[in-house]
Amino acid sequence: MTKHALIVGATGITGSNLAEHLLANGGWEVSGLSRSQSRIEGVKTLACDLVDGASVEKALAGVSPSHVFITAWSRQETEAQNCEVNGAIVRNVLNALAGRGVQHVALTTGTKHYLGPFESYAKSQPETPFREEQERLPGENFYYVQEDEVFAAAARDGFTWSIHRPHTLIGYAVGNAMNMAATLGAYAAICKETGRPFVFPGSPEQWQAATDVTDVRLLARHLAWAATHSQAANLAFNVVNGEIFRWKWLWPRLASYFGLDAAPYPGQPTPLEEQMADAAPVWDALVAKHGLAPNRLSQVASFWHSDADLGRQIETFNDMGRSRKLGFLDYQDTLASFTDAFDRLRADRIIP
Repeated sequence: MTKHALIVGATGITGSNLAEHLLANGGWEVSGLSRSQSRIEGVKTLACDLVDGASVEKALAGVSPSHVFITAWSRQETEAQNCEVNGAIVRNVLNALAGRGVQHVALTTGTKHYLGPFESYAKSQPETPFREEQERLPGENFYYVQEDEVFAAAARDGFTWSIHRPHTLIGYAVGNAMNMAATLGAYAAICKETGRPFVFPGSPEQWQAATDVTDVRLLARHLAWAATHSQAANLAFNVVNGEIFRWKWLWPRLASYFGLDAAPYPGQPTPLEEQMADAAPVWDALVAKHGLAPNRLSQVASFWHSDADLGRQIETFNDMGRSRKLGFLDYQDTLASFTDAFDRLRADRIIP
């Protein structure tokens, strides 16, 4: 029987990769709820403003998905505003679908569940590896608000749910706020063009500490697995590659991919936002020189977000035991996560 997936945020890094995975594996009809048109053939776009309840209701009129995947968020100036806006996104969608026979709702959040919001990000050291049963941190966190909206709607409507907490997402996406692969690809291209050193921009702690990341393709497989296997119902999951690494090991290997020498680590952060503050004209020249897609640097790279991840002063990695015990055994090589994304970004003329 064909399952009908509604992907909320279908044009983002998670939503677009999930749509590709579901369509490639058959048995799914896929609708995408987003502000803009999905680029993926086979996705029926339902355009709306996710923050506007009336707009969401209109877009979902007559739509009865069996599975809902919520992958959208909207960055606001304060965490209080993040809670208000991102809680409303979940509430608007689930209220519009009440009584439509939804079987399962999967919500994607992230490791800020353990590290706190941007305003107080990584200011304390939770015990590593992070485990799903750890207590929520005190204070506001829009991930908690989104979870609570899912729990309330599940109690009302009787569907099962799953919560998915990836770490730093690595994969193919353009114009996304959380895409480190495209960010580092643009940074490498600018370094190569200008002769500036390809220096790790983060903190000494991140340079030295054990960490992990999440390949968005693995996340897509995990979302589909949890939505269709009863043993995963009503649980939260960390979702990472299953490989622990150190940036001091990975950085020279990324440099080699781009034909660069990795600069010696300077011993302190050199944030990308500062390094790349005047790089837009260089990028525009690269676009013209290499015949790239006409994207602005700000559309390709999210320097602020990569700075937040790479600038942490604490150790950060996640336990995957819950998924393993329940049958999800997928593993992803981390270097290949980056190089596969770079290959596709190059093939699509996003980076040179």
